[in-house]
Amino acid sequence: MNNIKTVILLGSLTGLLMLIGGYFGGRNGVVIAFLFAMVLNFGSYWFSDKIVLKMYRGREVSEADAPELYSMVKDLSLRAGLPMPRLYVIPGNTPNAFATGRNEHHAAVAVTEGILGLLNRDELEGVLSHELTHIKNHDILISSIAATVAGAIMMLAGMARWAAIFGVGRDDDEEGGGIVGLIVMAVLAPIAATIIQMAISRSREYLADEGGARISGKPSGLANALEKLSYSSKRAPMNVNPSTAHLFIVKPFSGRSLMNLFSTHPPVEKRVEKLRAMQRF
Repeated sequence: MNNIKTVILLGSLTGLLMLIGGYFGGRNGVVIAFLFAMVLNFGSYWFSDKIVLKMYRGREVSEADAPELYSMVKDLSLRAGLPMPRLYVIPGNTPNAFATGRNEHHAAVAVTEGILGLLNRDELEGVLSHELTHIKNHDILISSIAATVAGAIMMLAGMARWAAIFGVGRDDDEEGGGIVGLIVMAVLAPIAATIIQMAISRSREYLADEGGARISGKPSGLANALEKLSYSSKRAPMNVNPSTAHLFIVKPFSGRSLMNLFSTHPPVEKRVEKLRAMQRF
């Protein structure tokens, strides 16, 4: 169901891009904005692992450095049918984790020092399995595609704002609405693109929870971990760049969104409820 939802949402983003491009710049406007956004996001996708790991001072660990953690990830990777990813530890007491890398052969799993001291074995296996599922589902690629299309929409909307400021646009009696249409598009299009992009991120989190529970075989372990991580993140939030917040297994800061629509993560309560339901079967 969440895979179908992701396809529908990506289709909605593409449709919105075509609508705006057709209104403002015609076919050429769509192509130019899309290509420019694709170049920017391709670089981000290709080097995402290096960028984010350096940003959070991740230290790569070997089997000799962290034998128990390494063994756990290796065993879970075998169960998931994945190559062993590179393993990193991030300094800091706030418990959290994320996966990055452009595909399963160039992937990394990172955990904070705080998560290693907080979770028991079953809970940590659930978290690691969740991150391996992100790798298996190619979620970095999917989020990059969504970012590319959303970025093109943002650029077209920016062009529309400048056009509205300088009075460039269709006449009011022409089909499409002239200057009023430009203003509405400049304001509403970025909001719509952001809502859709965040909805894609939430759908992938549900899928990673489900996949992680199946890999570890312990849905309750992941459910317990999510509750602990959520509580700890609210008490001691991480200092993170908002553009990377979607990578973490739980929202790494305590601030509430104005609306659930703009959140990169589903409510922890709903995630836990779904996992508890899996445990019963």
